Parts: sequence; structure tokens; C-alpha cells
Amino acid sequence: MQKGLMWGSVVVAVAATFAPDLFEYYALVLVVLGLAMGFTNPIEDVATRVAMYVLAVLLPQIADNLDVIPVVGDGVDNILGTSADIIDAIPI
Repeated sequence: MQKGLMWGSVVVAVAATFAPDLFEYYALVLVVLGLAMGFTNPIEDVATRVAMYVLAVLLPQIADNLDVIPVVGDGVDNILGTSADIIDAIPI
């Protein structure tokens, strides 16, 4: 179930990047998937939990700097930015 939720989140993040006008509630779907992932598999290891906190803070900043890469920078930026919504939604 955990892998299915993760791959579903990736598919939603990619769809939000390449077809943003197709569906208005991509962010809501990502938050719900993130909450489902967090409640079905809570993180008990302290080091992993701290890594998730750091990733939640730094991933949007890293994604914002990828715009300078020609051709693929915007797409990667949008995917990582949308994926940051998943990480932010995980109840740690």
C-alpha cells in the first residue's frame, strides 16, 4: 500500500506539472495522499524523522533553483515543488 501511495503521488505531481488546467485540486489530492502515507506508516526512527523535516524545509528552495537548467528545469522545478506538498502533509 505504501508503494502504491508513493507512486500515486508521483503520478499526481507529474500530471500537475504537465496538465495543470485539467484538474483544479491537485494540491488537495497530494495532501490527502501524504496524510494517508503518514498514518499508514508512521516514522519511528528519529534520524529518518529529522531527515523528513529537513527535506520538507529545503526541497522547495532546491526546486526554485532548478529553473536555470535549459529545457527541463521548469518541469523538474514544478515536480519537486509539487512533491514538497506531499512531504509537508506527512504527519510526523
